[in-house]
Amino acid sequence: MKQYRLPIIMLAIFEAVAISLWLTKDNIFYLFNFSYIGLSISFGVFLFIKKYKHARRIVQLLVGLYMLIYLGLICQENMQIEGFWYYLFTGVFEAATIHYAVAKIFGPLIFGRGWCGYACWTAMVLDFLPYKVPQEPRRKIGWIRYITFAVSLIFVSALFLAKVGNIERIMFWAFIIGNIVYYAVGIALAFAFKDNRAFCKYICPITVFLKPMSYFSVIRIKCDKDKCVSCGKCKQVCPMNVDVTDNSRKRLNGTECILCNECVRNCPKKAL
Repeated sequence: MKQYRLPIIMLAIFEAVAISLWLTKDNIFYLFNFSYIGLSISFGVFLFIKKYKHARRIVQLLVGLYMLIYLGLICQENMQIEGFWYYLFTGVFEAATIHYAVAKIFGPLIFGRGWCGYACWTAMVLDFLPYKVPQEPRRKIGWIRYITFAVSLIFVSALFLAKVGNIERIMFWAFIIGNIVYYAVGIALAFAFKDNRAFCKYICPITVFLKPMSYFSVIRIKCDKDKCVSCGKCKQVCPMNVDVTDNSRKRLNGTECILCNECVRNCPKKAL
C-alpha cells in the first residue's frame, strides 16, 4: 500500500477542503466540486503508478474540461484571474476566489505547480501540440507575465472605479474572449519558439501567484544521488527546463516544475 500513499493523501486533502467548504458555506456544490477534482487527480496519480502512459493527459481532460465547459461556459463563472479580482473587490469568498486560494495561492505550498501540469485548461490544449520537449534555449522574457498580471488587475479595477453596470456579464465575456486570446497566443508561441509551454513560461499571469509559493512545495521531484549517473536525460525531456538533479530549493527553474513526471518516467536508473 505504500506506493499508493500519494493518491490517498491527495484525495484526503481535497475531501477535507470539500467537506470544510460545504459545511462553512452551506452549499453542497463545493462538496461535489472538490470531491470530483480530488478523485480525478488521485485517479491520475494511480494510473501513473500503474505506468499508464497517458495518465496526466486523462487528468487534464477530466479537470480542465470540467472547469472550462461546466464552470466557465455553463455556470458562467470567470475562473481566470479577472474573475479572482472581481470577487476579491466585491469582498465575496466564492467561485474564483476559492479556486485561487486552493489551487494557486495556498495549494502550491503542498503540490507546487501541479495545477499547471494536471488541471489548467489552457495547458490542456497546448500540451497536445508537437513541441513537447523545448527545442530552443529558454528566453529571458519571463517579465512579460508581470505585465499581463498588471493588465488584468487594471482592467477589473477600472470597471469598479468607473462604476460600470452589469459587471457580472462583462466578466463572463472576459472569460470567453480571454480564453480565445490565451489559446491563440499560446499556440502561436508554441510554434514560434518550438515549445508547447512557452505561454506558461513567459505570458501566463497566474504564475505570479504560483512561483513564490511553489518554492516551499512539500511534494517535489527529488534525485537519489547514489543512483544518478548524470546522463542528462531528465533535463532533455523536462518541458519547463528544471534541473531536477539538484535537490536544493534554489535549483534552476525549480519553481517552474509542473510535476509532469516526464523526468521520472525517462530516468534510466530510477533515480528520481
